[in-house]
Amino acid sequence: MIESSIPDFTFYQSCVIPYRVNSGKIEILLITSLRKRKWIVPKGFVEFNLSAFESAKKEAYEEAGVLGANETTELGEFRIEKGAGLTIVKVYSMEVTEELNSYPEMNMRKRKWYSIENAYEKLEMPQLKTYLNKLNKIVSHS
Repeated sequence: MIESSIPDFTFYQSCVIPYRVNSGKIEILLITSLRKRKWIVPKGFVEFNLSAFESAKKEAYEEAGVLGANETTELGEFRIEKGAGLTIVKVYSMEVTEELNSYPEMNMRKRKWYSIENAYEKLEMPQLKTYLNKLNKIVSHS
């Protein structure tokens, strides 16, 4: 029998890297994951009635309590292979326009602003570090 390397299932997720510019410096908003309490960015499955970016913005509201600008840059994508499934994650920038005091997952997660250098150190997903650097270059030159 020949083993196939093609996954049985492909899932599509999207995430945003929420950022703001404070005193000329870029800051990144990180949140904790639900189970392991690791520092991550808002991420979730792309909903069938929303674009990948709209889904990611919805996750940013639900998980981090932030609203963002509608203008974005698609920073890229990465793949996660687990078992029989492949997950393709699209990564977007999102400039935060409003930080809410009340939001759906406020009692389930922590949120914290970090300098881009500290966010780089704190982020658990190595795939996202590349996109932090890309975001830094884009925002610094705009």
